[in-house]
Amino acid sequence: MAAFLYRMGRLAFRRRLSVALFWAAVLAAVGLAGMTAPEAEEEPFSMPGIESQEAFDLMEERFPGAAADGATARVVFVSPNGEKVTAAENKEAVEAAIAELQDGTQVASTVDPYESGAVSEDGSTAYTTVTYKVDAAGLTDASRSHLDESLEHARDSGLTVEAGGDAMEDMGGPSGTAEAIGISVAAVVLLITFGSLAAAGIPLLTALIGVGISLFAITALAGPLGLADTTSTVAIMLGLAVGIDYALFIVSRYREERAKGRTPEEAVALATGTAGSAVVFAGLTVVIALAGLSVVGIPMLTEMGLGAAGAVVVGVVIALTLVPAFLGFWPDAILPRKDRKDRKDRKDRKDRRAGGTPRGTRKVNGGTRWASFVLRRPLPVLLAAVAGLGALALPMTDLQLGMPGDEAKSTETTQRRAYDALAEGFGPGFNGPLTVVVDAKDADDPKAAAETVSERIGGTEGVVSVSPAQFNESGDTAVFSVVPATAPTGQETKDLVNTIRGDRPGIESAAGATFEVTGTTAMNIDVSEKVQSALVPYLLVVVGLAVILLLVVFRSVLVPLKAAVGFLLSVLASLGAVVVVFQQGHGADLLGVETTGPIMSLMPIFLVGIVFGLAMDYEVFLVSRMREAYVRGERPAQAVTSGFEHSAQVVVAAALIMIAVFSGFIGDSDAMIKMIGFGLASAVLLDAFVVRMAIVPAVLALLGERAWWLPKWLDRILPRVDVEGEALARPAEPETRPAEKDLTRA
Repeated sequence: MAAFLYRMGRLAFRRRLSVALFWAAVLAAVGLAGMTAPEAEEEPFSMPGIESQEAFDLMEERFPGAAADGATARVVFVSPNGEKVTAAENKEAVEAAIAELQDGTQVASTVDPYESGAVSEDGSTAYTTVTYKVDAAGLTDASRSHLDESLEHARDSGLTVEAGGDAMEDMGGPSGTAEAIGISVAAVVLLITFGSLAAAGIPLLTALIGVGISLFAITALAGPLGLADTTSTVAIMLGLAVGIDYALFIVSRYREERAKGRTPEEAVALATGTAGSAVVFAGLTVVIALAGLSVVGIPMLTEMGLGAAGAVVVGVVIALTLVPAFLGFWPDAILPRKDRKDRKDRKDRKDRRAGGTPRGTRKVNGGTRWASFVLRRPLPVLLAAVAGLGALALPMTDLQLGMPGDEAKSTETTQRRAYDALAEGFGPGFNGPLTVVVDAKDADDPKAAAETVSERIGGTEGVVSVSPAQFNESGDTAVFSVVPATAPTGQETKDLVNTIRGDRPGIESAAGATFEVTGTTAMNIDVSEKVQSALVPYLLVVVGLAVILLLVVFRSVLVPLKAAVGFLLSVLASLGAVVVVFQQGHGADLLGVETTGPIMSLMPIFLVGIVFGLAMDYEVFLVSRMREAYVRGERPAQAVTSGFEHSAQVVVAAALIMIAVFSGFIGDSDAMIKMIGFGLASAVLLDAFVVRMAIVPAVLALLGERAWWLPKWLDRILPRVDVEGEALARPAEPETRPAEKDLTRA
């Protein structure tokens, strides 16, 4: 591996113009494809293998055209000062508003609340549903403006008017604000770390090129594959983070090799062969974790995982080719200013060519000082770190999964105010009714069967009301709504759904027909349960594959196992932090989270996938330098210090960059993206600074030689990939200046 990448880096250095032009052509071609691609149609959320999805599919089959994809807006009218919406003046204002709403060019229908019975018992609240001819993504700006203006005109009458539904959602993609914040902070961190504009600029430039290619590719494929906006957002998030980090490690190793007196070409080749090997295997762990999300069986999660994995692959390839090419364009500008000045004397030059420091001494920096501290007190450091992560992970025991809707939005939004008005006027369960589909195809009397099912379910404790059953044209399938007494995300509502399904055998036996429960509330409950059941198998698959990969990389049994345990600690602690903020509400105001509730159902498993890949990134980068020092003759404790000497500063910089990139997404309006951004930022913080910087050296210090133990039989069958660049070990080649060459010839 190292030898192959060495040759690749040298070739990219020599053919730097060709490499740069190639990537420019790729960016232009993919960009053209993305900009000319037809606009993607938003695919409806689906979840194969759960009852609510099967019921929805049955509805689409038996009620063709009824489950249209048209956008809807639920407009709520609340009378002022204790008046009733049925009062003549208020009723006139409501009907005028409905008439104005009906005039929209894309409006298919509106419903009169006074005819449909959509008025609360106390007469304070009424609502109408506006259905459009197109889905939410197809609504024009004119239609959205017409809806907003109609609401404003209705408010002029003195009524409180709010609206919810997917027609009110902002269908825009990534705003670019989060990316700008992450790039700005990354630029500052890189400039401080390297002290050179060129050294700071190359990781940023190559990462942006990689993200551009990935984003345009996803845009081009969004139409044919039906990809959601979150696919591109997550791909940008991860592509930017790993793209900067991977380039950072290669540039850092290049500067290290130049400090030893190597020529630019040799330094680039060695950096690509050694740090590049770590980049390849770090990238593989991320790709395994992200692509592994497909085993969960959730299409949306699969799309997000594969899209982000593709962005990571692009980042790896660019780091191995374009970064060496750019180093060839600016070989000396990358170096610190002091290293670009002429050496004061021949002795200094000789010392640097020999390795930068006299033999037997070690460069003292923050990394070596911290490593020495941990090596002197490994057990206390280990216990303190594990106890701290354990305390942060405790709130995980209170984790509640769900799919928060309008109730999780800010009270400044009309969607949230509409939700609250409906809950107050019609009861908390009105916002999340259950839909029951009765399949009476084999029943002797379908209507009687549907009536029996309706009566039995209506008599269940916790049910407020049941709507009249609606039959399809064939008369063999009925649908009715069940309004719970409790809120959609409440535990009581989940218990009610389980109770109705648990009573299914008796109800179906009495009715002579089968039924299934669906609707948004039931769908969210089923999704949460499926995700929870898939989490352990997913962990086994991903962690198992990554442990095998690390076994090949480090040729050790205990190091991969230690890496996996460290990951579990960091991911549980980060999930605990998510629960503390987004579910329990501690510090929620600081992040702009006005309403707490259940954690997004997809959040834990998605967080596990991404964090695992990133955690293995730091493991490979840090421990590979320790392994490199160990195979070259250093004792275990010395190897730990050597690894920190060369990698600690860069790992810290890489972690700070990732934290900055992920933190930028906390300001996103999408609740899932906000939660993912916070979870990833906290996970990187904990993994990089607690697990990799404290637990890893402490465990290696306690294990000593045993850390690198590998059974002989396993050593024989494992492939040798030479990540540490043992095959490339050679004395530093003195860098000869042109003037010196002339003197030699003379």
